[in-house]
Amino acid sequence: MTQTNIDVVGIGNAIVDVIAHADDAFLAREALIKGTMTLIDAERAEALYRMMGPAVEISGGSVGNTMAGLASLGGRGAYIGKVRDDLLGKIYRHDITAVGVRFDTPAATSGPGTARCLILVTRTDSAR
Repeated sequence: MTQTNIDVVGIGNAIVDVIAHADDAFLAREALIKGTMTLIDAERAEALYRMMGPAVEISGGSVGNTMAGLASLGGRGAYIGKVRDDLLGKIYRHDITAVGVRFDTPAATSGPGTARCLILVTRTDSAR
């Protein structure tokens, strides 16, 4: 029997979660409705990303999160997913390998940018 150094291989969508604070005026100006999810195209995502304030960017996606969880429990995992040779692709690669997941998939040099999930957090009246 051949011995391997990988317990689980995950294949999924490499998505970077971008979390930033926003006020109600920003949501209104951009026609965003609090408490909802809206699917947008790459052009709109890039425009919103540029307008967002300081953000925390962290690797996400269900399979990536699962592989990170596996690594945190001592499992040996590898991940296959597509990132671009852009800033978010570098962030994704850094985060997933920093937690101990093997990610050898080369970054794409053309095509769409690395996927992102923009998360805007507002304060409730009691938090002000």
